[in-house]
Parts: sequence; C-alpha cells; structure tokens
Amino acid sequence: MNFLNNPMPRGGKRPNSGPKKGAIYKPTIDKSLRLEVLRDLVSQHLEPMTKAQIEHAQGVSYMVLRAPDGSFARATDEKQIDAACAVGESAFRIFTQAPNTQAFADLMNRTFGKPPERLEHTGAEGGPVIFKWEG
Repeated sequence: MNFLNNPMPRGGKRPNSGPKKGAIYKPTIDKSLRLEVLRDLVSQHLEPMTKAQIEHAQGVSYMVLRAPDGSFARATDEKQIDAACAVGESAFRIFTQAPNTQAFADLMNRTFGKPPERLEHTGAEGGPVIFKWEG
C-alpha cells in the first residue's frame, strides 16, 4: 500500500464526515423546548413576581399571631387578624425584615443592565506595565 496516495493513513479528519454545519441534536432541541415552556410560565406571572421582588428589596413587613399555647405563627388571613384584635394587643406583633440588597442589585441589573466591571492592570508588585516589542 502506498501511503503517499492516502492523505490520512492513520486517522484524522475525513471529508464530508460528522454533522453538517448548523445541525442541531435532540438534547439541544429538548432543552430549547423546556426553556420555552419555562419562559411562558414565568411570563404569565411576571407582574406579581416583579412586585414581590421589589417588596423584598424594600423590606418586607409581616404579622405574627400568638396562639393560646404561647407559640407564634405568621398571619395568612384577615379573619385571623380580626380574631387576634378581639383578644387584645399582646396577641399579635408586626415584624419588618430588613431590605435585601441582593434583591435590589438583581432588579437594577435586570432593568438597566449589569454595570461593566472595572479592570486594572499592573506590572510586577503593583508597578507599571512594561511593553517590549521585538522586531
């Protein structure tokens, strides 16, 4: 056998082999379909989720009710609050959670775009950068 006539005697790239340019595999198609379903679901609830994120960034207030056994539970219904008011002042408390700076930063980044990161280049031990051209 003459190795000069065979351009790739020991393997290598073969002409017209492999996927064609722009070919999309099944896992990629499946992932795209799942992302589309997720986008649709999130889009349906976008306004209330955005309002909740804004409230979280500002700080959230919530009411805690005291049960007769002395334990506390978060109020979830107006009827619970009315019943607590009938019992007396010490039957409930209002707490405020501190504003969440991460939620605020995330809202700003999604609204206005993430600010560019500042890069600083220095030479050895913080000194100047020295460029050398060889020609």
